[in-house]
Amino acid sequence: MLIVGELINTSRKAIKKAVEERDAAYIQDLTRQQREAGADYIDVNCATVLNDELGSLRWAIENIQAAGGLPCIDTPNPEAMDLGLSLTQGGQPMVNSLSGESERYRSMLPLVLKYKARVIALCLDDQGMPKNADDRVRVARNLVQNLTAAGVPMGDIYLDPLVQPLSTSDSAGLEVLAAIRQIKEEFPETHIICGLSNISYGLPQRKVLNQVFMVQTMTAGMDAYILDPLDRSMMGFLRASQALLGQDPFCMNYLAAFRQGLYEKAGA
Repeated sequence: MLIVGELINTSRKAIKKAVEERDAAYIQDLTRQQREAGADYIDVNCATVLNDELGSLRWAIENIQAAGGLPCIDTPNPEAMDLGLSLTQGGQPMVNSLSGESERYRSMLPLVLKYKARVIALCLDDQGMPKNADDRVRVARNLVQNLTAAGVPMGDIYLDPLVQPLSTSDSAGLEVLAAIRQIKEEFPETHIICGLSNISYGLPQRKVLNQVFMVQTMTAGMDAYILDPLDRSMMGFLRASQALLGQDPFCMNYLAAFRQGLYEKAGA
């Protein structure tokens, strides 16, 4: 299970303020918290700092790495992506993201190859947002075939089936679950990742829906998430689900979560 901590994104007011004011202590502390809570990568997105994305990204990455975090570079800007990947130290770089859209694919693929990076590949192409599971699988198939033909190892591909809001379609969750199962059956060596929170957009008690959907997608075969690792309840459900799915030998992660107090309000 690979976890990308989602919190260092300048679309969040507190993060934008910290980046613009160069508050290193804030960024380093948030990095440490996410890492200690279980994040393998720290997503870093400075795209909303329109007049200085590159300078802000460089500064943020330096502070993330100073706090022991491994950055996942999150930008649609190829120049910023190149910079971010070049600065990454301490582990395999990660691109967030490319897609099946022609222009985005052409601009990002050379960087994936140059830095031998893991890559989040969105199931989106020039035909637009996928409408159902078949659309997602079709795009995933093209992405896997093209990426592997270009030299990207199957195990470095993280397919994102693009979760859409349940508030706009009763079948939004079902289509993603069906797509995960089909992708895993056809390409078992690839990984599947998503941001969970889209599923609950526009509905009350969003955390409940996010948590339940995480368990459902894990059961279907998803093995990576972009999420808030400081959400103790979410991480508790993740560790419990891993144990129940046979992904946690001797329940070691579950027991560690228990000792960390992740289930203190859940009863005996």
